[in-house]
Amino acid sequence: MPELPEVEVVRRGLERWVAGRTVEAVEVLHPRAVRRHPGGAADFAARLRGETLGVPRRRGKYLWLPLADRDLSVLGHLGMSGQLLVQPEDAPDEKHLRIRVRFGDDAGTELRFVDQRTFGGLSLHETVADSADGLPDVIAHIARDPLDPLFEEAAYHLALRAKRTTVKRALLDQSLISGVGNIYADEALWRSKLHYERPTANLTRPRSAELLGHVRDVMNAALAVGGTSFDSLYVNVNGESGYFDRSLDAYGREDEPCRRCGTPMRRRPWMNRSSYFCPRCQRPPRVAS
Repeated sequence: MPELPEVEVVRRGLERWVAGRTVEAVEVLHPRAVRRHPGGAADFAARLRGETLGVPRRRGKYLWLPLADRDLSVLGHLGMSGQLLVQPEDAPDEKHLRIRVRFGDDAGTELRFVDQRTFGGLSLHETVADSADGLPDVIAHIARDPLDPLFEEAAYHLALRAKRTTVKRALLDQSLISGVGNIYADEALWRSKLHYERPTANLTRPRSAELLGHVRDVMNAALAVGGTSFDSLYVNVNGESGYFDRSLDAYGREDEPCRRCGTPMRRRPWMNRSSYFCPRCQRPPRVAS
């Protein structure tokens, strides 16, 4: 599942290649790709035709394209395998092409939504009233992400303490902090020397600030190399993979030596996922007797 760095890489590509262009035609090739749009495929295509796309925006893992001078946005759900690609108009169709957006200019490129597993899709939504970010109404509950300049650290710390959960669950709670998924949670926890089951109730303000700093550091490092790609399903708008998987310290490194102490890394099942950690650097919390 793409996390903040991967979605931000896509957003930047769309800003460069799509912002300011006017839609000439939309072709929906699979109805599941617009299943979140209440009006269906024909309505989605009709309402988007003739509209000019604004500068793409993002909150956490969520990406949207505002429509110029309208209180509407195209929300992109990438799901497990969704790709937003800018391709030459004469390029062969991808095997799993779901939506094609053509533009009324001579740039010679079009926007394609490709999705092998059809978990993702595009949909039109109204924006939240008086929202400075132009936030689509269906994601109004999503918290700001740690790279957002308006993210409030003090409020996050208080919410962590009040949540009374474990630290990794809190990192993945998109109503507390958005954009963090399994990969970057494990990376930030390894850097912080925190076990994923550490209770949030006893996290001090300095410890939560340190963790937040590591979350930001690992995401910025991933952004610098285009995000993390473990297979061909995550790519940027030009179809290129990211390279941060070569720099991971925790995720996917079961039985490999910890880069800090040399102890073999471990993997444990966790909420239908896996958690990777160093048993020496990230000791589990003591169980009350």
